[in-house]
Amino acid sequence: MLAQRISLLSGPGTAAAREAVKAAAAQGREIVDLAAGEVITEPPELVREGAIDAINAGVNRYTESIGLASLRRAVAKKLSNETGLAWDTDNIVITAGAKQGLLDAALALLDPGDEVIIIRPCWPTFPSQVRLAGAKPVFVDAKPPSYIPEIRAIRGAVTPKTMAIIINSPNNPTGAVYDRATLQEIGDLAINYDLWIVSDECYSGFVFTGERHQSITMAHAGIRSRTILVNAFSKELAITGWRLGYFAAPPEIVAVAKKLQSHTTSNANVIAQHAILHHLELGDGSYEREMHQRLATIRKAGLRILSKLEDVAPPRADGSFFFYLDLTLLLARLSRTSSIRTVDDIACILLEEACVASVAGTTFGDEAGLRLSFGAPPEKIELALEKVVAALNGLKSRQSAS
Repeated sequence: MLAQRISLLSGPGTAAAREAVKAAAAQGREIVDLAAGEVITEPPELVREGAIDAINAGVNRYTESIGLASLRRAVAKKLSNETGLAWDTDNIVITAGAKQGLLDAALALLDPGDEVIIIRPCWPTFPSQVRLAGAKPVFVDAKPPSYIPEIRAIRGAVTPKTMAIIINSPNNPTGAVYDRATLQEIGDLAINYDLWIVSDECYSGFVFTGERHQSITMAHAGIRSRTILVNAFSKELAITGWRLGYFAAPPEIVAVAKKLQSHTTSNANVIAQHAILHHLELGDGSYEREMHQRLATIRKAGLRILSKLEDVAPPRADGSFFFYLDLTLLLARLSRTSSIRTVDDIACILLEEACVASVAGTTFGDEAGLRLSFGAPPEKIELALEKVVAALNGLKSRQSAS
């Protein structure tokens, strides 16, 4: 039974990359970690201040399972300001990171035998949690260079068993940002087929197209009653390890989550809740703006470096903080006699020879992709990307020499 449950889960993915970095570091090698799904920097002073104040005040009791009412109210206000829609405290659930919000959604919506459409490449947590709920993930592949899914393909995946569609914009790993028309069409499809939408918007603060983030609830006026909007503070406030997220949903989903969380985590970390509340009440958004500007600057420099790739089209990186390389052409040009045959092989070469950690696209269900984060310390990223370019451009000549 244990083996059967483990088999439901996706492979180790980014965790394997982190372990490889640790192993290399233990050997005394200096590795630049471009595999991490986080921005490596200090969190806001107000967040730290709020945590310290809560600790000094002796805050150590349970909260309501779905979070402090005051924090839920503050999140509802934040979401209302960002989307231009009215959200209420009763729509908000505070979770132990976005992963718990996504699992709440899966357990609330799905029964054994149900199907869920997932756009691929995708974060491996999506299909794993669908399987844990006893349902079946059905994949629709989004193609490079845009990685925007075609509505015809999504429609073609719908069956009588389909219960929901999971969307993720800005996207991890591809960086794709869904345009308003695509979101509207997905909303129309969900209404026509009576489907739920689970919208992972954890990278909403990282859009580099010059436009504001578009939530599907903003793009389609009729979709809110069947949407679970999942987000977190982990990325935009650089507190991934604090595990604090939230979701916004109709009251009936909130009621289910209240029961679920009472039997899982009881409540999200109370110190983290007070810390974020302090930030939301007193912050002016300057930290978030500075974070965005920092990443925009690094992105621009990274795209310039990656434009030197010879057999790999430069990534778009419209959103999130990932460069996602499509290695289809490069892999095709390496001969069958080469020992370099997969993106996993290439990720290993980058780690072993260029001392740069990346994540192979196989983690995300893509045999040709490679993810590089630009959330690492700025002073390390440019040199690391130069090494990536040199290593990838050198693969063919290396093959010829062998």
